[in-house]
Amino acid sequence: VQLQASGGGLVQAEGSLRLSCAASGFTLDYYAIGWFRQTPGKEREGVSCISSSGGSTYYVDSVKGRFTIPRDNAKNTVYLQMNSLKPEDTAVYYCMTVDGPPVATMSATFGSWGQGTQVTVSS
Repeated sequence: VQLQASGGGLVQAEGSLRLSCAASGFTLDYYAIGWFRQTPGKEREGVSCISSSGGSTYYVDSVKGRFTIPRDNAKNTVYLQMNSLKPEDTAVYYCMTVDGPPVATMSATFGSWGQGTQVTVSS
């Protein structure tokens, strides 16, 4: 059981990227999904989460107004749309099933973390 994040890359400041979170071995429909990020030497940080229905979304303050977290249960995929990117958004991004908000303290509920996807924002 694993979620795999993809779609990262190198982008200039103020640019956009869309990350995808795809599931293998199970369907995402019944789970809240969260995005996390981590930079070397720092603890993993919760970024955003979305309810199982998609009706509720939550964001850490530093990304509010810039990131959105749509989900497409028909495609078994959750996305992280990142706009107006800043150099401080540079990190490895991961997605996991989570226990829900608040984003700052949400915890992964099951599965392995996987490799994540690297996002690098140049100034």
